[in-house]
Amino acid sequence: MSKKKTPPMSAWNRRDVLKAGAASGVIAGAPMFFSRAHAADYINEPTGKTVTLGFNVPQSGAYADEGADELRAYQLAVEHLNGGGDGGMMNTFSSKALKGNGILGRKVEYVTGDTQTKPDAARASARSMIEKDGAIMITGGSSSGVAVAVQALCQEAGVIFMAGLTHSNDTTGKDKKANGFRHFFNSYMSGAALAPILGENYGTDRKAYHLTADYNWGYTTEEAVKTSTEAMGWETVAAVKTPLSQTDFSSYVAPVQASGADVLILNHYGANMVNSLTSAVQFGLRAAQANGKNFEIVVPLYSRLMAKGAGENVKGIFGSTNWHWSLQDEGSQAFVKSFGEKYGFPPSQAAHTTYVQTLLYADACERAGTHNPCGVGAALEGFEFDGLGNGKTLYRAEDHQCFKDVLVVKGKENPTSEFDLLEIVEVTPASKVTYDASIFGGELGTCNPGV
Repeated sequence: MSKKKTPPMSAWNRRDVLKAGAASGVIAGAPMFFSRAHAADYINEPTGKTVTLGFNVPQSGAYADEGADELRAYQLAVEHLNGGGDGGMMNTFSSKALKGNGILGRKVEYVTGDTQTKPDAARASARSMIEKDGAIMITGGSSSGVAVAVQALCQEAGVIFMAGLTHSNDTTGKDKKANGFRHFFNSYMSGAALAPILGENYGTDRKAYHLTADYNWGYTTEEAVKTSTEAMGWETVAAVKTPLSQTDFSSYVAPVQASGADVLILNHYGANMVNSLTSAVQFGLRAAQANGKNFEIVVPLYSRLMAKGAGENVKGIFGSTNWHWSLQDEGSQAFVKSFGEKYGFPPSQAAHTTYVQTLLYADACERAGTHNPCGVGAALEGFEFDGLGNGKTLYRAEDHQCFKDVLVVKGKENPTSEFDLLEIVEVTPASKVTYDASIFGGELGTCNPGV
């Protein structure tokens, strides 16, 4: 799709900008990305018959497969919002504000960017979408480092950021922002859901060796799994950081057997997990014995795409996931049907969360009666909903984190197809993974409408 361009804008002087900002409730001194020739209430306020959304996904790098599926889901969401296709989860969503006539009567258009799984590239792409293309909302991710960076940019610019796949505690923890919202679950929730299952299957006397992606998602996932497993008696014998750009993990896997560990925990995602798990299998860890026990491998955050990439190596390996296409609730099956008919295969959890985030943004605009980020944010804060594939869900006002049931899965021993690689072994209730909003620090701050 061609990019939608904003018209040329003549400059205001500083006094007039501040005067207009005060009139619309904007805090003086808020960052100004560009000036306007009329007193807009908020940045990129739509004035025509269309509204532009910015889809910022990794189209290259270690998480490119996830990004491709995110983009497919975004395009499907736009189709449904504009009245095309079968409507997907718009038909099962507990809120009935969406009518299939765009957002607030305006046709939805979109622009795309490549984050390259790099924060600087992602910020540059998002900035271009806001300044040049007039995007009123930015969404996307697949890397928590990217999500945190782009969320901060959107807060400065004054647009809503609907995070895509980001699992680090930081996104709605120490780095949370008033203009940012996350539907995906986080590292804490994975640890809380996984630990009881690991204890039940592997016992409480275990020695764990962590390989961890060297950025904020890896750190918080390692910490969450260490905390939850050590609380039930496991010992952590080593925790080694690995570069996000790493493709050959043999040098990192080689020391594991001599470490005294009997469990390897791979805090890796996307191609990193596929490659590190492959190395672990090639080094014989899946067939090894240690401390009189069968050696085990754990992948805290799973996806269908990762399981497909790793193939038979995932059999019997436990992990957690935000959503899975095999769920039988009405919303999940509606989405699987729509996505499958359009693309020929079932969606991943990355596709699910980005589709849902797009619908949630559009719905909030409809309920608020505006695209003003402050109105949209108010409509999302404390919003409880159902019918989008995760059961009853709350967008908590204090930190803009969604709380819902968490799935514990493991690789299937006897898959029936290339897509049927994971089975759900436990649905952990939201009440078991809910935590106090203050535990990760950070200040939410106040909404910025950007003018």
